[in-house]
Amino acid sequence: MRETLKKPPRLTSDTLRIIPLGGLGDVGRNMTSFELNGELLLVDCGVLFPDEDHPGVDLILPGLHLVADRLDEVQALVLTHGHEDHIGAVPYLLRRRPDLPILASRLTLALVREKLREHRLRDVDLRVVAEGDRVKVGGFDLEFLAVNHSIPDALAVVIRSAAGTVLHTGDFKMDQLPLDHRLTDLRGFARLGEEGLDLFMVDSTNAETPGFTPHEIDIEPAMERVFASAKQKLIVACFASHVHRVQQVLDAAVRHGRKVVYVGRSMVRNMTVARELGYLHVPENTLIDLKQIDNYRDDEVVIISTGSQGEPLSALSRISNHEHPVITAGPGDVVLLASSLIPGNENSVYRVINGLARNGVTVVHKGNAMVHVSGHASAGELLYCYNLLKPRNVLPVHGEIRHLIANAELAQRTGIPPERTLVVEDGAVVDLARGKARVVGKLECGYIFVDGSTVGDIGDSELTDRKILGEEGFISIVVVVNFHDDTIVSGPDIHARGFAEDDSVFDAVRPELVGVISNALRDGVEDTYQLQQVVRRTIGRWVNNNYRRRPMILPIVVAT
Repeated sequence: MRETLKKPPRLTSDTLRIIPLGGLGDVGRNMTSFELNGELLLVDCGVLFPDEDHPGVDLILPGLHLVADRLDEVQALVLTHGHEDHIGAVPYLLRRRPDLPILASRLTLALVREKLREHRLRDVDLRVVAEGDRVKVGGFDLEFLAVNHSIPDALAVVIRSAAGTVLHTGDFKMDQLPLDHRLTDLRGFARLGEEGLDLFMVDSTNAETPGFTPHEIDIEPAMERVFASAKQKLIVACFASHVHRVQQVLDAAVRHGRKVVYVGRSMVRNMTVARELGYLHVPENTLIDLKQIDNYRDDEVVIISTGSQGEPLSALSRISNHEHPVITAGPGDVVLLASSLIPGNENSVYRVINGLARNGVTVVHKGNAMVHVSGHASAGELLYCYNLLKPRNVLPVHGEIRHLIANAELAQRTGIPPERTLVVEDGAVVDLARGKARVVGKLECGYIFVDGSTVGDIGDSELTDRKILGEEGFISIVVVVNFHDDTIVSGPDIHARGFAEDDSVFDAVRPELVGVISNALRDGVEDTYQLQQVVRRTIGRWVNNNYRRRPMILPIVVAT
């Protein structure tokens, strides 16, 4: 389904142009631009976390470059909920336009405010909205509907305009027994269906999963068994934003007479915010500080930790590697991974599980017990929504390409024509007018890498170099030549890193290298760059023939 780049036509009056800037093709960096009559509306602004193909990269941003020169035309940024893949890039957007109005629920804005404080961004325009609210920004008439997800206060947004009506679900599911008793507003969905919905932009993450997503409450029996069987240290790892899961752990800890300690900066920050706003209810005398943990026996404490996705610097990874300054885990201890695997994180998570198991720790996870349920609607719920809303057009969002295709196929099974189900990836240009959505172009929407304090300075070529360095090693060759008498003054000195334990392995190629350099000098080569290429080819050919490796080769030729 990969589209070729194609410049879209000029946008006509009262036509809504939709460009996904992230989240279509990846599970992360969710962001969408809506344009109507010269005004823009942005929905979500998240990050994607790097995998093993992105060495040294901290975060991956959505395609902010596609709106960078039009930020003055943006009427508002709407945030559907407080997960990092929907709010993590907000500071990078606000650096470009600090006064951009941001509309989101109370909890979402509180989490954004903490993030902005870390980035030293102040005096921003944060506007609280709630389910049932209708807000007009420019030519966009917005209505917010409650949806439940794996974080409280999630919202879907209805976008009404001269071009028609769009429903963007954000991330959602239809849990009928939610822990906070906040149901997805199916009445609101039904009302939209009666009014007429022109475009349904719907979460695709679980489109391949048959049936209905289990209730959050369904994990409590398995969690209860883990608590009951744990005789020593108990560590529960979950997403730092999963307020409902932390609430379940707190309640179980009280039942089993254990104190609770948070480990991980983001966990402490998010749960403090959730408690202050009333979304998390901490029983009295339950929470203790990490500094107090040595005052209690192992069986008197449960540790709630970050690191459920195997992040290298997270608390759980450091515990598994014996690198945490306070907490250890060994034989008889139990670690409960109360989370699902985000695609792309499998190797990191299994590395942590294996590390813990090697230390004698019992690891309970979704693969061997029902200790987590997804926050996304499965196929049965999506089919229900299609039949309820009867949208004229469907644009699956939030997922890898296989998820988007599966979601489109569900829509078609309910009678929506294939030509009205648009499976596109980031950068696609979709125009909605007179009840019909169609793809009219494709823009480049590649990754923007955050590497330390730099944003966008690292590209694919630099990542390729880093991967070569990490996987194949590095060889440097230094030669000093005299072009006046065509002689080698010094060298070649050959050194390697990550290629061989001892530089003596290059003794075999050194005579050949001296020969080709001498021949080049006698042939009249008087350019250091040309000599460097001779050295590079000679070493590269020798390494490939003898070691079947392709290290980075850095020849340095100095002329005297």
